Amino acid sequence: MSSEPNFKSELTIRAATEADIDVLGQYGALLISMHHDWDRFRFIPASSHTPVMYASYLKSQLDRPEVLVLVAELDGAVVGYAFAGIEGPDYMSLRGPAGVIHDIYVDDAYRRRGAGRALLTAAVDELSGRGATQIVLSTAHRNAAAQHMFTAAGFEATMVEMTLQLNGG
Repeated sequence: MSSEPNFKSELTIRAATEADIDVLGQYGALLISMHHDWDRFRFIPASSHTPVMYASYLKSQLDRPEVLVLVAELDGAVVGYAFAGIEGPDYMSLRGPAGVIHDIYVDDAYRRRGAGRALLTAAVDELSGRGATQIVLSTAHRNAAAQHMFTAAGFEATMVEMTLQLNGG
């Protein structure tokens, strides 16, 4: 779907397949670990079972028509992924129907070269094509790079999550 000029080879964004699931499980575990490293009280830790559990969950989502799992591929290797979907009204979030981007993750070795931006653009385009008139996402407070990317793509801050740890967390 997309090619980025920061790569010597062509970066491709495509729908994930079952063949991608193991690497997506690894990336999911790395995403969880990254968040846990930022805030050990707010975010759950990854375990040795996380890659398999995360892969199994994403595999269960691949054929759901309201779900979108994309991969960024470079020279035949998956270097990142996006997980999103179309959701109905969510009264706990005080919003109507929307496209929701749950995850965007790019392997450390390929960051700051356009893969995340390409995944975000493809996810927005696909969600819009599926009828979304609003797209929401959350990002960790300490993830300044992601916040910059989302702002540059036109996203605006609308909510701030706050956490209070009780009894020592």
